[in-house]
Amino acid sequence: MKALGLITTLLALPALAQTIGTNQPQGQDSTFTLTVKSQLVTEAVVIKDKSGKFIPDLKASDFTITEDGTPQKIRVFEHESLPTDAVPLPKQGPDEEDVKIYKKLVRTSYSQGAQYKDKRLIAMYFDMTAMKPDDQLRALQSAQKFIRTQMTAADLVSILRYQGGSVDVLQDFTDDRNKILSILETMIVGEGQGDDEGISDASSSDTGAAFGQDSGEFNIFNTDRQLSALQTAAAMLGAMNEKKTLLYFASGLRLNGNDNQAQLHATVEAAVKSGVSFWPIDARGLVAGAPLGDASQGSPGNQGIYNGASAQASNDRFQQSQDTLYALAADTGGKVFLDNNDLDAGIVRAQKAVSDYYLIGYYTSNTAQNGAFRQINITVGATLQASLDYRKGYYANKEFGSFNGTEKERQLEDALMLGDPITELTVAMELNYFQLNRAEYYVPITVKIPGHELALAKKFSSEHTIIDFVCEVKDEIGGNTVTNLRDNVDVKLSDATAAELSKRPIEYSTGMTLLPGRYTIKFLARDDETGRIGTYQTSFTIPNLNNETKKLPISSVVLSNQRVDSKSALFNTTKGKHQVKNDAVDPLVNSEGKLIPSVTRLFRKDREMEVLLQAYLGDNAGSTPAPLPHGPIVAYVTFFRGEQKTMETPAIEAEPIAESSLGITPIRIKVPLSGMQSGEYEVQVTALDPSTHRIAVWRDHIMIAP
Repeated sequence: MKALGLITTLLALPALAQTIGTNQPQGQDSTFTLTVKSQLVTEAVVIKDKSGKFIPDLKASDFTITEDGTPQKIRVFEHESLPTDAVPLPKQGPDEEDVKIYKKLVRTSYSQGAQYKDKRLIAMYFDMTAMKPDDQLRALQSAQKFIRTQMTAADLVSILRYQGGSVDVLQDFTDDRNKILSILETMIVGEGQGDDEGISDASSSDTGAAFGQDSGEFNIFNTDRQLSALQTAAAMLGAMNEKKTLLYFASGLRLNGNDNQAQLHATVEAAVKSGVSFWPIDARGLVAGAPLGDASQGSPGNQGIYNGASAQASNDRFQQSQDTLYALAADTGGKVFLDNNDLDAGIVRAQKAVSDYYLIGYYTSNTAQNGAFRQINITVGATLQASLDYRKGYYANKEFGSFNGTEKERQLEDALMLGDPITELTVAMELNYFQLNRAEYYVPITVKIPGHELALAKKFSSEHTIIDFVCEVKDEIGGNTVTNLRDNVDVKLSDATAAELSKRPIEYSTGMTLLPGRYTIKFLARDDETGRIGTYQTSFTIPNLNNETKKLPISSVVLSNQRVDSKSALFNTTKGKHQVKNDAVDPLVNSEGKLIPSVTRLFRKDREMEVLLQAYLGDNAGSTPAPLPHGPIVAYVTFFRGEQKTMETPAIEAEPIAESSLGITPIRIKVPLSGMQSGEYEVQVTALDPSTHRIAVWRDHIMIAP
């Protein structure tokens, strides 16, 4: 049922006595690399006789397979035995209701192996963004009922969840009912809320608000994200060659005209390619809606309530939400379960639909990686008089160079949703924070990518490299997306700077405004020439400096070994509009250029080290009627090796900015490193406010290179 990825074999051959057709000098040792690309295609074939019974005991020689009319040689052949009359597992005893709580296994991939032989693979996928809390509760209770009373020894069950940020595997395929029940009972009803679909038809309530952005734009995006998450789940399940049944629990899914058709087709294509059949279950059950809406929303308040347009729009919206579920099921070989409060019956129907089948695999003779559809035809001997049910074709893998714009965006979306980061490119990042006002903080982000890892392309006879950047920042506690970034930069290089690229990094800088709190950031960079992706992911905290009373409030401390022209293509790829906006509030930029933070904390002795930070004098500065007197802030830098102090700079005095209500005091210290020995140091920055006797101390490790 699945087309696996490329299998690449590298063979090192000894040098031949005579080299033909190469420029290899005679007498010099050489090796030859043979690269073989092949794609394994697997099919799950159900074969039944005239009476509808499965035909057992067939061999690989009984089947003939062609791909686009070309015969293929069968390499994999297995019989998967899945009885449909298997009895449910026995009860666990009188204390069955007392389920041991297991730790959730949150991941984004599945293990592979022979443990799936003769097993029915059932994945329960809960789209928490597409269900209201009462529907979530109904879906979870039905899943628990199935596990307790209907699960058989032939069943392996997995739990997946989508709540707006990523698709999480809460439980890998297992037959341990206790583990599955533990996960289901610890899932929180109400998760994923906040992405509810807006209503902009004749049945929408009259809120009396001014006209604003059309909610239909949000609906298009939100539906695409739900379908995209379902596509990701199908691709994850593609790691197994066996048949997979995905139970999709949702309260309907409504397309917005033709705007979501591309993503719907991509989702169905991924499911077919991965051997996954969707069995949607409408968690709303049997719905009896009031003609003019229920108490969950305000009155439409328009003429639609008098001419019937409101009732018709409400009914159409409900039917459209079920039509999408029907399409997902019909196009992938499943069936939809609608208008029934006994959701457990839908799970059982999906369970009994998967019976014995033959797993047949072959290595396709067509090695072109063009993403084209390939038609498969499977036949058996004419004497059997049998009917065959199997996938009629698949889409071949596609090389990055053949991707269109939509497919490239989808690749980034997939990489952003993955829990395991892709590390094909090396990405280093530094985040800092500087207070803007009583509530907001500016967070400059500096990313470095080694230039030698990027590919150069010729465009209009000049060198250039194209880099895609994607960034997502989430609230660490709630998991909600706070802000995101999408940028595509074409870095044009002269002959001189192109030569430097192999020795220097590309630097990307941007910034965002955040409130105090704990966050996680995931940053992706992709070389648009090769499709290679690098990921940087970390947690960080923006402290609330307004609450700091004992110590002197300070910003992050930035250490740097260089300032460059902020328009330098080799060091700054930020686009013009973003650059102007960020530079206006970025403390790293001044009349001398842009300060490049030393992300790796490596400094060279032939350059000065520049230390930059800000101190904040609090409410006393700029207060009414008059601020308390403040002297300058005193600051200095100390270097340690072990417990021994090796150097200390003279103290400098920094004056606060007069017009700043926060009493922002920029502190800038330049430290010559020429007289210091190479090696590892611990650097300490000390800032003191003599007026209030408050002090701030910051320490970190650095390395000084020759």
